[in-house]
Amino acid sequence: MEDSLGSLKKRQTKKPFVLAAVMLAMFMGAIEATIVSTAMPAIVADLGGFTLYSWVFSAYLLMNSVTVLIYGKLSDLFGRKPVLTFGIIVFLIGSILCGFATSMKMLIIFRLIQGFGAGAVMPIATTIVGDIYSVEERAKIQGYLSSVWGISAITGPAVGGILVQYVSWNYVFWINIPLGILSLVGLWMFLHENVEKKKHEIDYKGALLLTVSISSLMFLLVEGGGRWSWGSWQVISLFVLFVAAIMGFIIQEGRAKEPMMPFNIWKERSIFIANITSLTTGVMLIGISSFLPTFVQGVMEQTPIIAGFTLTTMSIGWPIAAVLSGKMILSLGYRKTLIIGGLALIGGSFVFVTMTASSGPIWAAVGSFIIGLGMGITSTAFIVSIQSTVTWQQRGIATAANMFMRNLGNTIGAALLGGILNNRLASFLSENSGVTDRELTVDSTNILLKESERTNLPESVRSILQEGLTVSLHWVYYVVLAFAILSLFLILFIPKKEQSAG
Repeated sequence: MEDSLGSLKKRQTKKPFVLAAVMLAMFMGAIEATIVSTAMPAIVADLGGFTLYSWVFSAYLLMNSVTVLIYGKLSDLFGRKPVLTFGIIVFLIGSILCGFATSMKMLIIFRLIQGFGAGAVMPIATTIVGDIYSVEERAKIQGYLSSVWGISAITGPAVGGILVQYVSWNYVFWINIPLGILSLVGLWMFLHENVEKKKHEIDYKGALLLTVSISSLMFLLVEGGGRWSWGSWQVISLFVLFVAAIMGFIIQEGRAKEPMMPFNIWKERSIFIANITSLTTGVMLIGISSFLPTFVQGVMEQTPIIAGFTLTTMSIGWPIAAVLSGKMILSLGYRKTLIIGGLALIGGSFVFVTMTASSGPIWAAVGSFIIGLGMGITSTAFIVSIQSTVTWQQRGIATAANMFMRNLGNTIGAALLGGILNNRLASFLSENSGVTDRELTVDSTNILLKESERTNLPESVRSILQEGLTVSLHWVYYVVLAFAILSLFLILFIPKKEQSAG
């Protein structure tokens, strides 16, 4: 019965056109990260509120993280097409609103809406490919999907830089609209599903507990040591809430009939290590992509286009390494391939730790490229390893769980590293307050990100702000390096016994 339904679905569905629609949806989600990162210095310069910088990323990533597993369950119940359609429409509504934001707080609220839709895009798009292509076909299709990340990474920063420099940052969000509409048209014209009517139980309690736990952890990491001291009642309350919610989530997942996070698949050591390492590399990824443009524009005094170029090299390295990773797995095995990727992550992080204002954007681009190589090798090897470890019936859940851990790493990283940046910058300005008679706060950094205002600053003020930004961003990169070392340490525990790459 299942085979006949599958063959009927394949006869009705026009695979090349569906693949194009899916790739457009993935491109829309992929380009969002690099294009917004490139535009953020201009957005902060226009709207103000440097202390809220990391919340623009955290808000989006929070909703993305907590909804990705929910959308996966809903797609089993109602089919891929309606759920992905809903996600794209919500994403586009959020994108339109983001372009009209007139304050950082408004932008953060609209980014929550955008992230709520984005949670459906990547996992459901990936699942559709798994549905319509055979195991033999997927290897070739994976190359096409990897190219989406490469193209988006190359075009995102460049397009973002051009829009910021010659038009307006608002169009960075509005550029999603034609992409989303084209994807929707392709899905509804060419994807035909035969959804088996089954009674499902959505784990709403698990979703709520996960949302509360991640939200409280984010507030704790961003505001702790900054707006609130570590011993304050606010921080202690948030910590208690986080512990209670995460414990409640674990208990709920153990008794739920259809849990959001099936912990039984984590019993396989290779999957456990892959998921935990995906969390640590997710922290690294957001640390580089979120704050590198700020360093290049604010400290090196380069244009948005140059800042975008330094991020682009990461995305050039990623797809190149993803292709190489597939070949390395066959010749060297998973473990050796992952160790090489882990060493690349450490090498790239070390470049950023040693970066100064005089290093120039080429140095930043080199570090970004090496990080891209490490990310491409490890992410591809982990996905192939996971999918070859579990059965077909668990492949979707296992892949979604790994994607969730990467998203969770992004979310925690944006909050943690944003909190470190604000905290270190505030401390530096406080310690050096006597150097200039002008009162400087963390939000004074906004001035560095707008060339017309930066050039009018007294030399003493500009020097203090740039030195403060350099010192605080180096703290961020030290933490990124620590996570790179931790990633390699975890990789060393991957079983030496090789799995079948099929």
